[in-house]
Amino acid sequence: MTVPLDDRVFRREMATAYRSGWHFIDLVTAIPHRGDSVMVTLFGEPILVVREEDEDVRAYRCLRRPRGAPKPVRCAIRYDMIFVNLDQRDHQLAGAPLTNTATPRSA
Repeated sequence: MTVPLDDRVFRREMATAYRSGWHFIDLVTAIPHRGDSVMVTLFGEPILVVREEDEDVRAYRCLRRPRGAPKPVRCAIRYDMIFVNLDQRDHQLAGAPLTNTATPRSA
């Protein structure tokens, strides 16, 4: 694991990560090869973190509903640690209006 020379920078980045909704999952060394994955439960939601074929690390929220495809979750690697952000506001398109959707009971 690489730690910055200035420990204050590291502490500031960690405080920002936890305060902003980013959550530590594991070290990058937990998924060293293509196709490796880690499944964790974060706040009751199953999250799958995968090292893809292009060597990128991506995270997905696993839905339990029928026909529910995994939904991408924001994932970042800082100092060889994997962080995910489950905040739904973070996943909306910039400038998209916030709308409340509801399914009628008769549907």
